[in-house]
Amino acid sequence: MKRISLIALVLLLGFSFSSIAGEGYHIQLKMTDMKDSLVYLVHYYGKGRPTIFISDSVKLDHNGVAVFDSKTNHDSSFVGGIYIILVKDAERTNFEFLLNKGDNMTITVTKSKLPDGVKFKNSPENERFEAYVDYLKGYSADQDKLKKELEKATSAADTDVVRKKSVAASKVLTQYRRDYIKKYPRSLLAAIFSAMETPEIPEGPHYLEDGVTKDSTFAYKYYKAHYWDGFDFHDDRLIYTPLYDARIEEYFSKLVLPWPDSVEKESDYLLRKCKGTHDMFHYSLWWLTRNAENSKVMGMDEAFVYLVENYYMKGEAFWLTNEELTKYMERAQKIAPNVIGNIAPEIKLPEVHTKKEQSMLAMKAKYTLVVFYSPNCGHCQHEMPGLDSLYRAVLKDKGVKIYTVATETDDTTIHNFNKKYNMLDWTNTWDPDHTSDYHNKYDVYSTPTIYLLDEKKIIRGKRLDHNNIASVIDMLERKAKDKAKEKGAKQ
Repeated sequence: MKRISLIALVLLLGFSFSSIAGEGYHIQLKMTDMKDSLVYLVHYYGKGRPTIFISDSVKLDHNGVAVFDSKTNHDSSFVGGIYIILVKDAERTNFEFLLNKGDNMTITVTKSKLPDGVKFKNSPENERFEAYVDYLKGYSADQDKLKKELEKATSAADTDVVRKKSVAASKVLTQYRRDYIKKYPRSLLAAIFSAMETPEIPEGPHYLEDGVTKDSTFAYKYYKAHYWDGFDFHDDRLIYTPLYDARIEEYFSKLVLPWPDSVEKESDYLLRKCKGTHDMFHYSLWWLTRNAENSKVMGMDEAFVYLVENYYMKGEAFWLTNEELTKYMERAQKIAPNVIGNIAPEIKLPEVHTKKEQSMLAMKAKYTLVVFYSPNCGHCQHEMPGLDSLYRAVLKDKGVKIYTVATETDDTTIHNFNKKYNMLDWTNTWDPDHTSDYHNKYDVYSTPTIYLLDEKKIIRGKRLDHNNIASVIDMLERKAKDKAKEKGAKQ
């Protein structure tokens, strides 16, 4: 029987339980055509391949036999999941199987016949998994045939016939999984099938509360509201499969609005669902924090600060050492003062040319750009001409003033740089005595770093460049006009 990787299964199909009685596992592996080789017991953790982790390694004896035992390798954290037997120095010599607490099985493998040639003894669930994979092979072959039929279709009617066949086959496959869930509700494979379920949008027209206006967002709202219906957040075994990372990635990239308050709300929602678990909570909080910290969406660092303050600083990140926790806290403390919506921290520095102290907050302007740069920075040398052109063509007429801070070198070099890149109309400062602490106030870890402030010196944009400054200002002005209209309509 040809085996299909479960990660391929996930890609093909799109996408409660308490621990099974018994502790640990015992696996006797018999390789019929290999001996004296090192083999690994490997598992997933949230992600699919190539992100896999080694649980144990054992050398095949002269008879091709190796034993993996959780008691021997002291794997007290074992909960179960999709595991892999991997032979050293043979990337293709591997196969996946299901492993639960209390499993005591024998696996016989003929390397030369892989991906066929795997037999299980004393593991009914893996036998059922094999049967499902065999069924899936047939389904995949039928879908390939329908794809070819679709390519040959010459009319809308022909296309409709082929698509109906495909939909019908998909429904049969879905029913196969649902029947399995009903028959073996506490099994790992049933948990996987349930976690793969995606919402089916009810057919027919859908209306708003007035009963007359069609609800154009019904499909989105329904899909989002039921997205996690089949996923058991209290089953830690699902973290040891390649399912969760893909699902949470889809949820936050396609269904959650990319605004800090939306991300914070949805993060709380997921973390409540897996509260009390070990691996599910661990992976969820780690993923959400990393997603917020690495987001390219402006202002999303607010969500990072929120998670650190409400979870890490309250002892929820139980897996971190004190040193690791301190790093998260220090990072959040650097970001917190300069999140969008806060009043910008004051900077008072000498102007490079006049040597007179200039207060950034005292500048009178509808908008203020605060630009941190270095004359020795290649990216700055590319950015400044673009910023100068934008300033003269657009920003100056919009009431923008620019306050720059040179982050290094001497005043002569800075003066020459300012002159070369037409920056003399701006307020150009530097910090020769290192007294302003701008690095921490504005989280300046690279240059150029550009902030946009409004008339009240509230941060409205950060980490901008000359390509998007004007669009951010236009957006702010549209919002201000819309707000004024709403206010006028209410009066």
